[in-house]
Amino acid sequence: MKLSVTKRAVNRKSDATKLRREGFIPAVIYSKGDVGENIAIKSDEFSAFIRQLQKGRLPNTIVELDIDGKTRRAIIKDIQYNIINYNVISLDFEELHDDRPVKVKVPVECTGVNECIGVKAGGVLRQVIRHVRVRCLPKDIPNLFNIDVTSMDLRQSRRLSDIAWPETIRPLVNLNEVAVLIAKR
Repeated sequence: MKLSVTKRAVNRKSDATKLRREGFIPAVIYSKGDVGENIAIKSDEFSAFIRQLQKGRLPNTIVELDIDGKTRRAIIKDIQYNIINYNVISLDFEELHDDRPVKVKVPVECTGVNECIGVKAGGVLRQVIRHVRVRCLPKDIPNLFNIDVTSMDLRQSRRLSDIAWPETIRPLVNLNEVAVLIAKR
């Protein structure tokens, strides 16, 4: 995903308000060891970018920011919304470097729900954990983690330790936590 970005000067709070009126979103791109760089993104372009994403995939999506002809890779670390109309009013990005590990949230999805023994027996699938925080290099950021629930019966659960963790990824959560269970109605 690629976004066009322009640099901006920050003098007063009214500058950010003026940017928003002109159809831009004020943002900051942070890089470890450096001061944050103030940028602005067209809100229409960012809205189109968000609509293309699958639900739950924003925290681990790598964005290419085109700043004055230079492309920088980053992930979105924070989004602030207007509480009345839910428009994006501010963004924070973290720049990715190939040699520096990054902490990201990765979605957890359940596969085999339609064939699940417990669901067919009248149970309900309860997904307790939807995202897992991990630490890895940018090249190793996974799209998602799958948990196969096909063989689960009523009152059975799967823990985070049941996920096949690659050696390049370090989970930042307790692996004994229940990720999904089949509950009786």
